[in-house]
Amino acid sequence: MPKADCRSKLMEVGTRLFADRGLYGVSIRELSQAAGTSISMISYYFGGKEGLYSAVLQEQFACFDQIDEIRQQGADPLTVIEAYLRWTIRRHRNNPHLLRFYTSELTNPTTCFSTIVSPAIAKVIRILADVVEEGVRQGRFRRDIHAVNASLALAGMINYFFLSTLATESLISHSPGEDEQLIRQYVAIFTRGIMAPVS
Repeated sequence: MPKADCRSKLMEVGTRLFADRGLYGVSIRELSQAAGTSISMISYYFGGKEGLYSAVLQEQFACFDQIDEIRQQGADPLTVIEAYLRWTIRRHRNNPHLLRFYTSELTNPTTCFSTIVSPAIAKVIRILADVVEEGVRQGRFRRDIHAVNASLALAGMINYFFLSTLATESLISHSPGEDEQLIRQYVAIFTRGIMAPVS
């Protein structure tokens, strides 16, 4: 197998196996056998199993850098919030293993958590908090809103939609054709809550 193909195959196999069983649930022998290569190739390309796991995480979390582009979409907080929801939906649809790494690292962190996962998540929450604070400054959002709490609530809503897919598939459609309706619903819940207006 050509060297470039060997590295790609190890990344592909590592992504699948680590997503299924985590860093500690996969042996270096399993990785090499599944990739059809020798154990020494894992050391050659990645310095070992932990290096392969780190490379897989970096690839999975690279999409979080797109949050900068979303923030630059303008000063209107609702436009940025909608763009964030759309991006999060696309991120989960395009990276089917991401949520497994995300939740695994949050609940059972490895040494990669502090260098890859935590900075990526913190960056998103900081940017969302800035957007909420801008909405407060503009008089569009309530002044008593805690920006980080609001950002965590927004992120929690959309991420849990994907996290709970298996448990809720009989209750709601998870079809990509429903994504725009989902965005409208979550924007309405986030900005107006669920209370009916008092007459």
